[in-house]
Amino acid sequence: MPYKILLIDDEEKLRALLSRIIGLEGFEVVQAADCKAGMAKLEQDQIDIVLCDVKLPDGNGVDLTKSIKEKFPEVEVILLTAYGNIPDGVQAIKNGAFDYIIKGDDNNKIIPLLFRVAEKIELVKKVTLLERRLDSKYSFGKIIGKSKAILQVIELAQKVAETDTSVLLTGETGTGKEVFAQAIHQHSKRSKQSFVAVNCSAFSKDLLESEMFGHKAGAFTGAIKEQKGLFEEADNGTIFLDEIGDMAFDLQAKLLRVLESGEFIKIGNTKPTKINVRVIAATNRDLQNEISAGHFRQDLFYRISVFQITLPPLRQHLGDIEELVKYFIALFSGKTNKGVKSIADACLDALQRHDWPGNIREMRNVIERSVILTDGEEINIESLPEEIRRLNAGNGDNTKRQLSAFDLASAEKLHIQKVLNYSNGNKTETAKLLNIALTTLYRKLEEYKIK
Repeated sequence: MPYKILLIDDEEKLRALLSRIIGLEGFEVVQAADCKAGMAKLEQDQIDIVLCDVKLPDGNGVDLTKSIKEKFPEVEVILLTAYGNIPDGVQAIKNGAFDYIIKGDDNNKIIPLLFRVAEKIELVKKVTLLERRLDSKYSFGKIIGKSKAILQVIELAQKVAETDTSVLLTGETGTGKEVFAQAIHQHSKRSKQSFVAVNCSAFSKDLLESEMFGHKAGAFTGAIKEQKGLFEEADNGTIFLDEIGDMAFDLQAKLLRVLESGEFIKIGNTKPTKINVRVIAATNRDLQNEISAGHFRQDLFYRISVFQITLPPLRQHLGDIEELVKYFIALFSGKTNKGVKSIADACLDALQRHDWPGNIREMRNVIERSVILTDGEEINIESLPEEIRRLNAGNGDNTKRQLSAFDLASAEKLHIQKVLNYSNGNKTETAKLLNIALTTLYRKLEEYKIK
């Protein structure tokens, strides 16, 4: 579909000539002789570009540009004038004109200029499409679940999203804290700005400080050039501090200063950098216990927890499992080009019996694995991990399951196996999740003959 250009000029012969030249380049041209007729055409047609004379019988093109941009902000305006002057040119650009050129002298510039404007319009359309997709991807409507527990959390998040208040998201690992952080940002007045996420447990103290606040060239060995920190990257947007409970104690003091003053000092610098950032933090730790143990600053806790939202573990909203399973089947069936469409009732029953220590993240991994192993259209019990298949033993008879629950060793073995599967065999992470020493884990793995 060709771009439609509105040519506004009171000289009929010039309009006819320009219309023919522009039309030969593949553009569609409509004409108007004055401001009033031009605005009427904009109301009637889907105009992309306005090519307008500055001096018109009923007004001035510079002033008309302002009116056009106010009413039709997506329309681009190029002004033509017989007698160019700097004040008019400056005002035209201020009013939103794409360019201001002189008739005659700049005639050869018109066609290249129109193509430049067309490129800008195309880019804006692509950006708008991406923003719409982003809005859809991270909207609250995309959060799976209709249980009371989830709906209450969504309602709280929606209310705080409209403000600039700091938010603390708490809950077990895998409950979807980053998903909620993205949704809060996307529904805030900062949604057009950056959302920057940093995992505070993924870096050493010194490296995390450099990542968060940046550094000057030569600040330390290897600092070859100046680097922006994540807070600076998130300026006017949102920064998501995941696993904030794992942040080093002395670094917490520097973070507190940023939150209180809106400024920080890069490593190796002496001048402060000012920023305007909304902070959303998340943790799976009990920060009150961490404060009592001397691992977390109480003043920082009060600063980040102005509005606290606790995400429920999956075992507290088991009614959402079926909907989550359907979503993940559709997601991974598409990603793996497999024709998996559903799940057997026996599988769904086993999934609802599982206690999900890794929550939704664990379920995502289980369904992805099951889709890969399934050859037909329906996931069957053989495609599920062994510890979940066991929960279906006896075809729904709970007696055997209840008896085995009294066997402490069996329960412990099963739980260790679940967490080990969740961490993809990573024994260090498994020990951390179980809150036991790594040597204790190895001893239990040997005792229970878990590989």
